[in-house]
Amino acid sequence: MAPLIDPFARPITYLRVSVTDRCDFRCTYCMAEHMQFLPKKDLLTLEELDRLASAFVRLGVEKLRITGGEPLVRRDILTFFRAMSRHLETGALKELTLTTNGSQLQRFAKDLADCGIRRVNVSLDTLDPEKFQEITRWGKLPAVLGGIEAAKAAGLRVKINTVALKGFNEDELFGLLDWCAKEDHDLTFIEVMPMGEMGEEMRLDQYWPLKDLRARLAERFALTELTERTGGPARYVRIEETGQKIGFITPLTHNFCESCNRVRVTCTGELFMCLGQEDMADLRAPLRASESDELVEQAIRAAIALKPKGHDFDYSRQKVAGQMTRHMSHTGG
Repeated sequence: MAPLIDPFARPITYLRVSVTDRCDFRCTYCMAEHMQFLPKKDLLTLEELDRLASAFVRLGVEKLRITGGEPLVRRDILTFFRAMSRHLETGALKELTLTTNGSQLQRFAKDLADCGIRRVNVSLDTLDPEKFQEITRWGKLPAVLGGIEAAKAAGLRVKINTVALKGFNEDELFGLLDWCAKEDHDLTFIEVMPMGEMGEEMRLDQYWPLKDLRARLAERFALTELTERTGGPARYVRIEETGQKIGFITPLTHNFCESCNRVRVTCTGELFMCLGQEDMADLRAPLRASESDELVEQAIRAAIALKPKGHDFDYSRQKVAGQMTRHMSHTGG
């Protein structure tokens, strides 16, 4: 079966699937406090998510990341993870993983490991309990730290994803670094992206360019560029003094689109070929139109043929360009 190749000769081998738009946090840069979530009837069933993800695997996807919202609040979600593990067993899928806020990891870590998951990304922007509640609105830091400990105990490798927020966690840069070194976690910093209607002034106030963050690190440490890639957009350096690997995801200061190998499917079956563009393809209709997967595979191929060269996020000139009206929780991280 011919692999998925986009118009710019990029193989599509990485799929991110959102299984829910719901979350038990309300992070200020991600969603509004009083979100209007989708009616449950609009969401793909777990069986439909299985069919859709499996179609992508047949078409050459080798890495599958499950996202949300918060994926672990989806009812019976372990059923889906267990179903996807069969693709690991056949070797068709090289990696099954998820991005989580960590709130439910104490409940699920061992079961996830049993499904063949070997590493998880945990979103964590601060180690200060009060600031954590401020940024997440509803979150409790001890629950997340407990979840991370449970993940480690289950044998999962934990990578911490930290959104760099000006005036919020700038003063925690070295504290987060030291904590990750002590706990043996990898750490990736992410620039805040203009997703969702949060107000232009708020976006500009939050934006902390990672070139500035990296310059602060370089004042204290020797940084060595790494050629390593993990299938996503992060670029890595090694801190020579500690041996830590630090990642930077820079959709604004350094566009990473030239090597983009991924697409995103929402919990309603919308296929977004680019996180920073509004173009999408409806996969739910062909999925539900036939018990055969022929129609949905045709729809996937047609959509990949329209994948754009890149996004156009921009915070320059004190203006938020390329802003997406949909919230990050809708698209799936």
